[in-house]
Amino acid sequence: MCVHAILLVVLALISLPIDVESVVKDLVLLPSPEETDVLEDFQPDSLIDAVPEDAQLHAAIPAISDPTDAIDLTAVDEIQLSVAALNMSEITDPLQAASDLLRPMNTLSGEGFEGRGAGTRQALVRQRGGNDASERAVALGLKWLAAHQYPDGGWNFDHRFGPCQGRCGEAGSMAESRNAATAIALLPFLGAGQTHMKGEYQTIVERGLSFLVQRMSVTSYGGSLYEKGGRMYSHGLAAIALSEAYAMTRDKELFQPAQQALKFIVYAQDPVGGGWRYEPRTPGDTSVVGWQLMALKSGSLAYIDVPANTVRGVDVFLNSVQKSGGAKYGYMNRSDGGAGTTAIGLLCRMYLGWPRNDPGLQEGAAYLSRQGPSSQDMYYNYYATQVLFHLGGSAWEEWNTRMRDHLIQRQETEGHLQGSWYFNHRHVGTTGGRVCSTAFATMILEVYYRHMPLYSLESTEDTFSE
Repeated sequence: MCVHAILLVVLALISLPIDVESVVKDLVLLPSPEETDVLEDFQPDSLIDAVPEDAQLHAAIPAISDPTDAIDLTAVDEIQLSVAALNMSEITDPLQAASDLLRPMNTLSGEGFEGRGAGTRQALVRQRGGNDASERAVALGLKWLAAHQYPDGGWNFDHRFGPCQGRCGEAGSMAESRNAATAIALLPFLGAGQTHMKGEYQTIVERGLSFLVQRMSVTSYGGSLYEKGGRMYSHGLAAIALSEAYAMTRDKELFQPAQQALKFIVYAQDPVGGGWRYEPRTPGDTSVVGWQLMALKSGSLAYIDVPANTVRGVDVFLNSVQKSGGAKYGYMNRSDGGAGTTAIGLLCRMYLGWPRNDPGLQEGAAYLSRQGPSSQDMYYNYYATQVLFHLGGSAWEEWNTRMRDHLIQRQETEGHLQGSWYFNHRHVGTTGGRVCSTAFATMILEVYYRHMPLYSLESTEDTFSE
């Protein structure tokens, strides 16, 4: 018994080495259930609360002095995955979108861009109100845009100094907004099913996408395409182009640029009011919000995750500018704005999941229908066309006939101008010139297949209130 007691004491004094590093790793990778619950319940400051009326609250929000003060990508020759090789797992998942808030109720099955395929496009044109003349106008519009691409792969709203060599008039005034001009010119190609991997304009699209990727500045806030002149407009438009191109091709080399562009949108959101404006993290306006939400929607369709709290913030902003029960929307508050901001606000509500029979949506669509298409304001027409297209019914049929035929009649048919449009309106014509006018007109004529309908195509004739 004494011998055994001595052996037990000796064994108790012997210790084995422990791999401390592996234990620490296990602890980090496996948080306790209590810690997980705290993370899931966390909400950002004020985003889901009522919007404060005291504008001084914004003074305490940190802002970056130069959103593009980061890595210079101008030396990149091709679309490279390495331009944004950062860890994005905290807000994104390349396989499955975690947020369903950008997937509206009552949607059709299938992906939002599937109508752009060659096999379905012609059938959709016939079913939804297009015709041979509208398709011919789209083809001519794309041809004119392709002919005005600059040698560096981008476009310029002041198109006179590129391949055009001054043969087309009505140049835009925003010559410094190259990212915006390139993105807005690329979108009609993507809308027609043309990508950098297939189609008649494969090289044109590849060079345009490469131009945007080269100009992306990777910051700790994400990949910025903010620029002088276009500012957050430029970034939102470029993010849409990158997200749509990735969604249509699943090209892995576009995943990180698209993902990083969305990350910058998430960062740039006003953390108090939930909107976006010219500068990051400042009180929003409906116009800039529309483009950022469209980029988030395009990313969501590509299964790039969009944080739920970012989407909730958009609802907060829209609530702050709506009136008449959500039927009309202002610019930065309820009292400003008009038909244009109303069209943007309604489309945003549709993206965020408002059901088709929502009274505010129905009343707002009836208001747009009574206004009718504008002869000059393509910015308003672009958004209003989508609202009425998604709702369908007799209001859409009437709108479409007027809008389609007006654009077909206004398109240039002769000489170097052939295929282009110009509308003398400040939102598109004065600032964006013939490039912007042509891009918007072409996208409006692509509405039949650019996006799958958000709702079923049953008639809404009886639901409009006059």
